[in-house]
Amino acid sequence: MTGTLFLVPAPLDFGCDTQAPLQDALPDGTLRTAARLTHWICENAKSCRAYLKRIDALHPLAAPLQQQQIAELPREVHKKGDHGAAHAFDARPLLAAALNGHDIGLVSEAGMPAVADPGSSVVRAAHELGIAVAPLVGPVSLLLALAASGLNGQNFAFVGYLPQDAAERAQRIKDLEALALKTGQTQLFIETPYRNPALWQALVQTLQPHTRLALASGITLAQARFQSRLVRQWRQQPAAPDNRTPAVFALGR
Repeated sequence: MTGTLFLVPAPLDFGCDTQAPLQDALPDGTLRTAARLTHWICENAKSCRAYLKRIDALHPLAAPLQQQQIAELPREVHKKGDHGAAHAFDARPLLAAALNGHDIGLVSEAGMPAVADPGSSVVRAAHELGIAVAPLVGPVSLLLALAASGLNGQNFAFVGYLPQDAAERAQRIKDLEALALKTGQTQLFIETPYRNPALWQALVQTLQPHTRLALASGITLAQARFQSRLVRQWRQQPAAPDNRTPAVFALGR
């Protein structure tokens, strides 16, 4: 019998100054399932081991950290994505243990793997090989941010990262705003934390005054911040996100 590929959510405090208690961010059933796994596919082995160490403090691991079988996704998958004809990645060799009967955990740095993070190629390969896929319950920053935004939760899109070039970024913001105002579709996007202030400044300067702009940062942490205002209100009360805390941005009507 083949094993199962479990999609294991990770806490959203990766890279943050503080960490939330693991049992507050993830259900006990998810943590128990993760504790019994001994084979992993991840973005970074060091981060994966750190997460497993946190799990071990609550539920003893089935094997010591040194004996956990951890495989990393190639760096190009992180940088270029792991789907699409130009950058397709064959993840089937990473699932050999599942074909031999071992359950495997797929984990990203934060949140649900394969959602705004690498991993979709592994899930796709599992389906191609006839390996069962089982997503576990845990935090997904995009959905938590959307729910707290007051924006349209019936029609929305995640558009990833905006361009770093100032002119290209401004044009992309205008395009997303036009789409949101025309269709009512909420537009969600993220940024590397150290560029959060620059993106925020571009949003407040570029968007029309009546567009609604929402910010969610430090999700699941004690210092979590959820705010949603019209752009004209943001201009009157500027409050840019810091350059250390992961954030999700959303705009719409």
